[in-house]
Amino acid sequence: MPKVAMAPPFSPIEPVIDVLHGVPVTDPYRWLEDQDSPHTRQWLSAQSEYARSYLDSIPGRDRIRERIRELLDVETYDSLQKVGQRYFFRKRQQGQEQPCIYFREGADGRDQLLIDPAARGTGQYTAVNPLCVSPDGRLLLYEVKEGGEHTGLFEILEIETGKILPDVLPRGHLRGFAFAPESQSFYYVHESPRARRPYYRAAYRHVLGTSFDSDEEIFRADEDEKLRLHIVPGAEALGFLILRFRERTFTDFLRLRMGGDHDPEAILLDATYKFGPLLLKNGRILAITDRGAANFRIVEVRPLPHQEPEFIDVVPESDAVIQNWTVAGEQIFVSYVRELKSEVDVFGLDGTRIAHPLLESSDTIRILGGVEVADELLFEQESFVKPIQTCRYLPQSGEVNVWANRQVPFDSREFAHTQVWFTAKDGMRIPMFLVGLHDVLVGGSYPTIMTSYGGYGLPMTPQFSVFVAFLMERGCLFALPSIRGGSEFGFDWHQAAKRRKRHVAFDDFLSAADWLIASRRTEPNKLAIFGGSNSGLLVGAAMTQRPDLFRAVLCMVPILDMLRYHRFDNAHAWKEEFGTADDPDDFAALLGYSPYHKVHDGVAYPATMIVSGDSDQNCNSLHARKMTARLQAANRSESPIFLDYSRHRGHSPVLPLSDRVEALSDRMAFLCDQLELTI
Repeated sequence: MPKVAMAPPFSPIEPVIDVLHGVPVTDPYRWLEDQDSPHTRQWLSAQSEYARSYLDSIPGRDRIRERIRELLDVETYDSLQKVGQRYFFRKRQQGQEQPCIYFREGADGRDQLLIDPAARGTGQYTAVNPLCVSPDGRLLLYEVKEGGEHTGLFEILEIETGKILPDVLPRGHLRGFAFAPESQSFYYVHESPRARRPYYRAAYRHVLGTSFDSDEEIFRADEDEKLRLHIVPGAEALGFLILRFRERTFTDFLRLRMGGDHDPEAILLDATYKFGPLLLKNGRILAITDRGAANFRIVEVRPLPHQEPEFIDVVPESDAVIQNWTVAGEQIFVSYVRELKSEVDVFGLDGTRIAHPLLESSDTIRILGGVEVADELLFEQESFVKPIQTCRYLPQSGEVNVWANRQVPFDSREFAHTQVWFTAKDGMRIPMFLVGLHDVLVGGSYPTIMTSYGGYGLPMTPQFSVFVAFLMERGCLFALPSIRGGSEFGFDWHQAAKRRKRHVAFDDFLSAADWLIASRRTEPNKLAIFGGSNSGLLVGAAMTQRPDLFRAVLCMVPILDMLRYHRFDNAHAWKEEFGTADDPDDFAALLGYSPYHKVHDGVAYPATMIVSGDSDQNCNSLHARKMTARLQAANRSESPIFLDYSRHRGHSPVLPLSDRVEALSDRMAFLCDQLELTI
């Protein structure tokens, strides 16, 4: 195990003291919040040199890179949608840096190239993604991103000629878009950071071939930073969904019938429940809502004058949370997770149950979507040891066909998974997946990697990961506990670790680690944890609360300063999940676990790799910078604590293949070194 050849860079302490609800809170590295200051850029340069002094000294990194490239550099398909008899999708061929946009005539047609980002001549960080096809199948809206930026540029391709139309929406956020039925115009909601009035929320109609300056404003919501306006497209009408982030989230929904001189019809005003509408033909409105249904239900919405609409159950609430739903053909497809298994049920548009369950599997099943006039359902499925398959379900025949297979060179026959149960701090029994080589699952103490999520009601179900596959090939046990904060067991599972009870998710995660050690599956010097985004917060909280439990921590694109997270980008929208320090009760809960504030001087912290970059406009990279400085100053162990940082890295997974290979090779080298794995 190589030692770092140099000491961590010095990070000057420039304390800022905030008094929050009568409590003084010191922030020693507030200056690192300014991403573009010369001071911060010099610090980042020194941190990169320090990180490379360690990573480049790890023996066998070239062999690691070779295997990572084999696993990543395979043909991939994603972003599949169907319009008429054409399939539109992204595909990356072996050796390509970025996926291209293609289409197919029919399920068995040949793949025909539409957009190659390399042809733009702007470099390998340019990525494209198909978004929407016009009703007549003539036009394709797609997004262009540079690196991991959150914003994008939006262009329209004339499919038959390959011509890019001059009607380009500039870099920003496209909150809503719909082609008009005649495909000669479109409706849009666009937020540009360079706009003269950046918080003016309105929807416009643009006629193709005309100047955007002459666009008609068809709906105005308000001028407010903490408001979002979305378009809900329909064949005969447009919906306007308004979210206002106040002390809680309030929702309005209005409908504008296309054609003629109509004013928008208010369907819903000031709703405090969740509401996701879908506009069908003949004026019908279906919606998913948690109003009167903690696990969600699908309803038909019948407007009533000057009062809340009538909600008629189409798919009633069940014992499991609805994960996703779509309408395809004359059927409603609804996905659930029950007993940690994926299920897809089918209902008629009148609510009649047609199939229960249509699909049921230990694999994870994700509905990709459908449209009312479609004749099939598109979905993906994968497992811990099976890479993603893209599939088609044909309602008329009941057949399921594989549309695309990801051929990763990984021998799934050598691996298996099992499920165990452990007892949490408060006595709750919680399941945990264990995955690995057959011999590893039999028993004994092995190097172990663990992650989970624990937030937003998102369940952790079996998924294939090159990250995990590489480590399991080297004899690691992979552990995935189903901690509270997700929805593995319904609404209450999420609520048990939400907002001021967030600590429950961290307690569950730590209890899982304790169980792995107590059952002699592993030891503290063989246990590594990893996570990104909300899961980055999870591993940050775990390592600051119990640094003795872990050998290594990989914390990617995280949020870690929980007293200030809501002041940056659009993170104020997460208020209902975490709370904010503006509320005295939320403040007490946040201060009790905020990883940045729980770092203590003189503690022996585990080896820690923090990953972030300039382009992250979701989990602002200030969290990674400040946490790195604080840990390096406080740590008394000889374990390396360093920052892996890139100008191009953001929250969107759009980096080119070569960057992804290098980045994953660094992470694998770090874990192989710390867990003493055979490379």
